[in-house]
Amino acid sequence: MDHRHIRFSDRHEEVDLEQLQGLFRLGAFWAKERTLAGLAIAISNSKPVVTVWDEQKLIGHARATSDGIYRATIWDVVIDPAYRGAGLGRKLVQTVLAHPNVCDVERVYLMTTHQQKFYEQIGFEQNSSTTLVLFNGDGDLITSELAQTTVFK
Repeated sequence: MDHRHIRFSDRHEEVDLEQLQGLFRLGAFWAKERTLAGLAIAISNSKPVVTVWDEQKLIGHARATSDGIYRATIWDVVIDPAYRGAGLGRKLVQTVLAHPNVCDVERVYLMTTHQQKFYEQIGFEQNSSTTLVLFNGDGDLITSELAQTTVFK
């Protein structure tokens, strides 16, 4: 497949939320139920957001959150199934890792269910010490606890 017309972008304003939602439904089992409103919030709070385009078609996406020095996490890495196997996923992750908000961070985290070998080829290592998760449900737990503190008043 000829990939000379494939374009990578880190511009938030280029993210087409409807195409992103469609890409998740097509190629990301963990994100099939995400809403447009939720995607808008996730995108606005992430830097970088890297998208991959074939002309006007969104074929790849990844984003990161970072404090810029100590920790960053890469989220939502997906390539359209029709474009997999051509190195676009590797280049997508490397583009996120090269971004100024991520490149100097001490530790970059990434969670995956089935793609450990893929990420190991890029340089990630399995880490059994970071396996805690809080299932916050609808947000009531955290919201009510924060409302009782003076931190955000």
